[in-house]
Amino acid sequence: MAERPERRPRRVTTAQVRTVERITPHMIRVVLGGPGLEGLVIGEYTDHYIKLQFPAEGEGERPRTRTYTVRAWDAGEPALTVDLVHHGDVGLAGPWAASVRPGDEITFGGPGGGYAPDPAADWHLLAGDESALPAIAASLERLEPGARAHVFVEVAGPEEEQKLETAADAVVTWLHRGSSPVGERLVRAVTALDFPAGDVHAFVHGEAGFVKELRRLLLLERGVPRDRASISGYWRLDHDEDGWQAGKRDWNRQVELEQDGPA
Repeated sequence: MAERPERRPRRVTTAQVRTVERITPHMIRVVLGGPGLEGLVIGEYTDHYIKLQFPAEGEGERPRTRTYTVRAWDAGEPALTVDLVHHGDVGLAGPWAASVRPGDEITFGGPGGGYAPDPAADWHLLAGDESALPAIAASLERLEPGARAHVFVEVAGPEEEQKLETAADAVVTWLHRGSSPVGERLVRAVTALDFPAGDVHAFVHGEAGFVKELRRLLLLERGVPRDRASISGYWRLDHDEDGWQAGKRDWNRQVELEQDGPA
């Protein structure tokens, strides 16, 4: 029996906070720097992510992690930018971002990633909530002049909109959630889209419930091939990341069974 390849441990990096900026009422931008970032391999994907590490309460316990997309990377500095949603004192990373100061240290694992918009696609579909906004923004910046894109971003209200830069021919639709359930207006808008002809490359991420609905729409109703869609739940209502990650694999398997049938 052939030996299994050795699994390399995920790199753990110690960084220093360089700047902290509240870019919308509920989004905080943290720029990390320091010599520990030297040699990070970032740039292949637009959904690169890192796992911020926070000390656990019990002595000797493994740190708790929270996953965030790399909003921007400057290898020359080096400097790594992360945007974090802040909902008051709830959670780990949001309160950390609200209280952290330049010079403070943070460790993180990664980077990981797997999606970048295919320049050969006839058009692109980018859809998500606040958690997917950093990856959507990075993807728009990657698109070349002449690329076509339909972009749908659901946020709490107009005050949470951000300026998105792109050279592409992109139609950006902001959806204001208000008191509606997360993802309801997003699903409605994507469903109503008159899909252009040709090969679409799709990116759909955010709360797991609406991601499940859009997965059905794209793969089953619209016939988008699986390998032309990056679809995943970044989080799930009424679950913290620890609980969501523990059950995410089973959730995904159940969704595939329900929508695709037995393999």
